Amino acid sequence: MAWSPLIFTFVDGGGAPVPPAMAVERAVLEPHEVGDPRLTVGEDGTSGFWIRASDGGEAEMSADRYGILISRPHAGAVHGIVAELVSRLGAVVIDPSRAGVVRRAEERAHLPADTRDDAVVIEMTGEALEAALTGPRRP
Repeated sequence: MAWSPLIFTFVDGGGAPVPPAMAVERAVLEPHEVGDPRLTVGEDGTSGFWIRASDGGEAEMSADRYGILISRPHAGAVHGIVAELVSRLGAVVIDPSRAGVVRRAEERAHLPADTRDDAVVIEMTGEALEAALTGPRRP
């Protein structure tokens, strides 16, 4: 796929995301890392992962103090890895051409006010996340 969803963590409806917990990011993604481990954490504090799921699907992920970018995620099990990361971070997934995706209705209150109404609540599983991100596009 040629699109790149984003993972953000918002708190109390603030308009700006809070930094993702890098220890959580590493704990979830490192077991799936197939890139050069020397490139995982940059000197500037950013991190990058090239992950591969059990079905061979891959995605590149990079994080900075604002959030995590998922570049070109393949269909399938890679979405399960992303769903685990989102759940453990208490985060949301945003595809710029769609509404945000949250895992519980209570988390909607943490989103910026202008995004709450369009947010889609799902059970945060790989299958549900993939369906939410690859379903029909908003006009």
